[in-house]
Amino acid sequence: MTGLFLINVLMAIAWGAVTGSFDPVNLLFGFVLSMLALLLIREQIGTVGYFRRARKITGLAGLFLYELVLSAVRVFVIVIRPDMNLKPAVFAYPLTVDRDFEITLLANLITLTPGTLSVDVSEDRKTLFVHAVDGADVDATIADIRNGFERKIMEAFR
Repeated sequence: MTGLFLINVLMAIAWGAVTGSFDPVNLLFGFVLSMLALLLIREQIGTVGYFRRARKITGLAGLFLYELVLSAVRVFVIVIRPDMNLKPAVFAYPLTVDRDFEITLLANLITLTPGTLSVDVSEDRKTLFVHAVDGADVDATIADIRNGFERKIMEAFR
């Protein structure tokens, strides 16, 4: 997989050299163009898994953007309410992911989402401690993380 990504990047750089522009937009266009070229010959060079993984990573990015907007709206509503009846909480999230990269990615996605913050990971790497601005329903928050970010991370990187 990483070899194909490297080929894709090298083809994008070659595109930049041929066109005479290493502008980020031009390199991105070259990357997409290279990806399409690899897609055309995927069966001959065995790149089927590469495109499946790219699709799953794109799905994870889409979920993050959706959750980012949704949680920003939730925090906005909390802030403009006159009563601000908050129940902040720190809770233990039992991890299903076990690789360092996956744990780090999950913790960062949680932290980048407004209203939540990853605080720490247990020594045995089985629990992630999360702070929520409104922790009224911790079980629902845990279910959202498990069925959202964690599931998508496992689909994309395993």
